Amino acid sequence: MLSAPPALAQDAADAPEASQIIVTGSRIVRDGYSAPTPVTVMSQADIAAQAPANISDFVNQLPSIAGSGTSGTQSGGLSNAVAGINSIGLRGLGTGRTLVLLDGQRSVASTVGGVVDINTIPQDLVERVEVVTGGASAAYGSDAVGGVVNFVLNKDYKGFRVGLDQGISSHGDGRNYKIMASAGLSLLDDRLHMLFNGEFFHQNGVDTIDRDWNDRGYFMINNPAYNGTNGQPQRLVGTGVGPSGYTAGGLVGAGPLRGTYFLGAGQTGQLTYGSVLSPWMVGGDTGVTLAGHIGTNSLIPHDERLSFFNRTAFDLTPDITIFGQFSYNRSTSRSFYQQTPSTGVTIQADNAYLRTYYPAVAARMAAGLSFTMGTSNAGFPVPGSDIKREVYRFVGGVEGTFGLLERNWNWNAYYQHGETKAHEELTNTWNNARMALAQDAVFGPGGSIVCRSTLTNPTNGCVPINRLGTMGPSAEALAYIYGAQQPQRDQTIKQDVAAATINGELFDLPGGAAAVAFGAEWRKEQIGGTVDPQFNSGWLYGNYLVNRGKYTVKEGFLEVDLPVIKGLNLNAAGRFTDYSTSGSVQTWKVGGTFQPIPDIRFRGNVSHDIRAPNLQELFAAGTARTNTVIIPAGANAPATGSLQFVQNQVGNPALTPEVADSWTVGTVLTPGFLPGFTASFDYYSIKIDKAIGNVTAQDTVDLCYSEGVAAYCSNIVFVGNTLSSIVLRPINFAKQTAKGFDIEASYRLPLSNISENLPGTFTIHGMATHYIKNVIDNGISFPIDYAGVNGGSLAGTYSSPNWVYRISAFYDADPVTFNLVARGFSDGVYGNDYIQCTTNCPASTTQYRTINDNHIDGATYVDASLGFKFKAHGGKGTLTFIVNNLFDKAPVPVGNGPDANNVPAYAQTSRSLYDVIGRVYRVSVKMQF
Repeated sequence: MLSAPPALAQDAADAPEASQIIVTGSRIVRDGYSAPTPVTVMSQADIAAQAPANISDFVNQLPSIAGSGTSGTQSGGLSNAVAGINSIGLRGLGTGRTLVLLDGQRSVASTVGGVVDINTIPQDLVERVEVVTGGASAAYGSDAVGGVVNFVLNKDYKGFRVGLDQGISSHGDGRNYKIMASAGLSLLDDRLHMLFNGEFFHQNGVDTIDRDWNDRGYFMINNPAYNGTNGQPQRLVGTGVGPSGYTAGGLVGAGPLRGTYFLGAGQTGQLTYGSVLSPWMVGGDTGVTLAGHIGTNSLIPHDERLSFFNRTAFDLTPDITIFGQFSYNRSTSRSFYQQTPSTGVTIQADNAYLRTYYPAVAARMAAGLSFTMGTSNAGFPVPGSDIKREVYRFVGGVEGTFGLLERNWNWNAYYQHGETKAHEELTNTWNNARMALAQDAVFGPGGSIVCRSTLTNPTNGCVPINRLGTMGPSAEALAYIYGAQQPQRDQTIKQDVAAATINGELFDLPGGAAAVAFGAEWRKEQIGGTVDPQFNSGWLYGNYLVNRGKYTVKEGFLEVDLPVIKGLNLNAAGRFTDYSTSGSVQTWKVGGTFQPIPDIRFRGNVSHDIRAPNLQELFAAGTARTNTVIIPAGANAPATGSLQFVQNQVGNPALTPEVADSWTVGTVLTPGFLPGFTASFDYYSIKIDKAIGNVTAQDTVDLCYSEGVAAYCSNIVFVGNTLSSIVLRPINFAKQTAKGFDIEASYRLPLSNISENLPGTFTIHGMATHYIKNVIDNGISFPIDYAGVNGGSLAGTYSSPNWVYRISAFYDADPVTFNLVARGFSDGVYGNDYIQCTTNCPASTTQYRTINDNHIDGATYVDASLGFKFKAHGGKGTLTFIVNNLFDKAPVPVGNGPDANNVPAYAQTSRSLYDVIGRVYRVSVKMQF
């Protein structure tokens, strides 16, 4: 855990010297200490101390990582198939701008959006994780705009190791366990080395957000009392808020029956409305409108993973080694989205269920009339997804050394083929046409209840459904609206890579040997699949289409490293890239280090990087899901208010690569008067032009009706007075700018230096990142700064707190170890342009919205572990007890909203930042022979 910036060493007992750690920031074999680009390295000891359920949970604690996704936060990803994925994003720039490598090589994506699922990496074999926080496209190609995360395996491991760990929350839920085994064999006088690993992971899901902190009714809404001139804020954040348009069993929204809501058979109530501005109200019977919908999103998904890894290497000669590598990962993830609310449900006066169970209500209706109601569909099973992925990866290559110019050179070449086979299947998703027929239920011959359509078409198979009250529909009715099969799609993502690299030393300079690396790479990415035409349209969710497309990439690069004089080192690289879809681009970087005295080293780097559009951005045929938007009152639209629609996400083949210019400058301190202490400071600035992104559905509405941008009105499709769909298409935004700095320090102290009677070693390591700005300017509306945004409608991929930190204290007194971690982030806001006020507020605008409370508290969490080493049966083992969120700190309330119909179902906090599980106990046992 000792920091020797930019690398952290492992346990002193078995760690190599810092100079032996080759880091990811360069293709040239140098130690991390001399690299101009900041690199943080987390060792195997760091990982073992916390024994995470999956390694991405651990890596995501690093302050420089922001905007990542977990299997828990992706539980609503029904139509885009991201549920169950663990991803990593750097600098709040998005997961697509972070390049994830395995031993310096690309890995096939697990989604059409190009995201590599970190779960596919053999966790037990990870020797260290290297995080390069700076542009690295010149060295590694596209996607390395925010940086690189490289998982380095211990390919030289010898022996046999087995492990078991499991965890459970203090609430008694979320139990998970993992079984793993690794073996390393050397045969034929160490010329043949074989490495094996197998892992199995199981996690019990928690299907609802069953936590006390989620019962507050804490949301962000448009203020019903705001009129633009009365001095009140436009947005309200707080408790006592609930939906105004539905209840669990149905709420009549207009006419003489307005406010009537249906309970059990024959039972009704009269809703007490608060102050209403659709779709919310403040005050009144919010407990009634929230019941049945609140917290119905999965807190923890059901996950199961099985993986196998093998690497076999053979030394043909002392200078040439051939190797082959194979990995297989199978994962299944099941999660639930929400108890979907429906608005505008039409009930006719002659509805048989109305007349049977609610005759008093039916008597108040004139013949031939109807009412519309909103319901969160009590008794219906909650919609969700059940996704299975199989990821295959084959790598074959050769590497070696040779002599040139009386110096040793290294070379390697490899070919990789990866495939992800995904079966995406929704659960509990109804067919809209069948639902419309089934809910129009009437009395048939003999007094039986039938669908009205059956009276004229007796063989249509329609089964009537009762949408009134909380009794729930019959099993036969559910089977009819869901059909024999649920929406599903099979997709196959393929990646082929062929690459070769040569590096070595050329000649001597006053500061050391000049070095060079050069190479070439060819890559092909493609997507294909199959969808039964019956699932193309007409469903509540899914509406899958086949994604088809491919592109190829040809690249060549050159890097040089020049120790000009002692203490001064320069590094430069360039890469030429040709895309079959968008033509050629060039990337480059120039950096250096300067060490005037042994105690201080300065470093800096300037780079020109790119990110090419991924398969989804280019070729998405259309991903449709049901959502809601708010069209403001007075807008020139066929209808206003909170409207349900189908959101259709499509690709754009005309996209061009993003272009990023970034620079970092920093210093490393290793004071001689304080042995064991190291500190670093690095400032970064990243500017992305032609950034690829989407204008959201609500932004599309605001741009059309509030900002008057006519080009976006064509994406809003009305059929009569009904909002049918909104089409979202990625575009090359104008720019995105991010600035901030990293601070890192560590101190390692053998306690015998204090007193010879004190055993062991104490190490403390702290990291902090200050996000100064992260501004997206789409060139259409107004710039938005996401730095310091802790939640609300702006929270998402690009948001991050202003300060994020992690401090780890480690005590090692063989055979006992103790680790204590404090991690957290600073207070934040809902929006940097929001104006906080409660009275005498200025006029609110789309950019400068007024809000009653623009403050969100930060949080600090404490984790602890206690480990014991022991010997048994000729081997050695470790037993580690871990507690995450030691003080069971509840998440800070965050008001989400005001648009989207899923807000009440989701956590009333920012689950990408705050711990929503609570205290978690884990125990890990490992044996090595």
